[in-house]
Amino acid sequence: MKTVKDINFEDKKVLIRVDFNVPLNDALEVTDDTRIRAAKPTIINILEDEGSCILMSHLGRPKNREDEFSLRHIVKKATEVLGVQVKFVDDCIGETVDEAVAQLQPCEILLLENLRYYPEEKQGDRAFAEKLAAHGDYYVNDAFGTAHRAHASTAVIAEFFPENKCFGLLLASEVENLNRVLTTGESPVTAIIGGAKVSSKITVIENILDKIDHLIIGGGMAFTFVKAQGGAIGSSLVEEDKMDTALEILKLAESKNVKVHLPTDSIIADSFSNEAETNISPINSIPDGWMGLDAGPETNTAFAEVISHSKTILWNGPVGVFEMDNFAQGTIKLGLAIAEATENGAFSLVGGGDSVAAAKKFQLDDKVSYVSTGGGAMLEMLEGKTLPGIEALLK
Repeated sequence: MKTVKDINFEDKKVLIRVDFNVPLNDALEVTDDTRIRAAKPTIINILEDEGSCILMSHLGRPKNREDEFSLRHIVKKATEVLGVQVKFVDDCIGETVDEAVAQLQPCEILLLENLRYYPEEKQGDRAFAEKLAAHGDYYVNDAFGTAHRAHASTAVIAEFFPENKCFGLLLASEVENLNRVLTTGESPVTAIIGGAKVSSKITVIENILDKIDHLIIGGGMAFTFVKAQGGAIGSSLVEEDKMDTALEILKLAESKNVKVHLPTDSIIADSFSNEAETNISPINSIPDGWMGLDAGPETNTAFAEVISHSKTILWNGPVGVFEMDNFAQGTIKLGLAIAEATENGAFSLVGGGDSVAAAKKFQLDDKVSYVSTGGGAMLEMLEGKTLPGIEALLK
């Protein structure tokens, strides 16, 4: 895997696909600069070689060049984070861009306008990719968050740089850390799969069963497993059409000697609200009209025990409705157990939007080994799929 560390970019113009798809508030100011910070080591590496950086990214899902999706709103924050003035051009192809690129000096940064202002980006259009490619001497992909998309700037463009392409440091790090869970992880390996639905995680679970020793299932998806085994779950979330699948997963896990840990008790509520009346119930005998919204104390203790003996930990998905304070304890306790195991020498990877949001909310993101920046891309890697953006760099 060739990275920016393996190339000298002196006097070269380097086209970098970054993921600056960051959240903005109503005043169009960046509210979370994590993704900009994540791209910084790659950009600084190139500037220190006295190369120049041409950054391309998408922002949101524009339909008609709406101003709210313009990357010019990112310039101030990117300049602040990178510590170098970021220049901006209000297009990503065409004469204005050609001029701005021609004038770019070594050690300078130019940010192009939103790639998705052109439908050709998502269509993976070859002619559009070729126009983008004309801007640089080298192509670097550092956008793990979009590596699972076969878009013009993430996959197609690489063919115009048969020799002059490589991994950015973030993308390389994502691949290495995920492989550390999937292939080289020290045993026992524990995967914690939570969230609302079984359906969105079936292929992930099936693919990782060969690589793990323990599978902790939590969150809303656990109720489908409990009901499939004959439990009473009240009004809790359930996917009736996935109950057979849940039983098949349990059988498959048993055949591969993977120990599955399901919640045994639940914090139940009489409505889906932070102000609801609450109680604790065994998870398989929740009364009618009540729903499970968080892992119970017995479950928290059992999960923490499994985690404390683990050497490699993957956390994907919360175990309760952590956005509501009264149903956040299960996720907090799970996160604290992972942090403690990490401190004691385990390798822990947190990935997927909700788990990352929970880790940040409860200030655990710096207490785990690695926080993945790409939800969909990470899930597809866990499913065993080859990501187009990565495959294109390896060709």
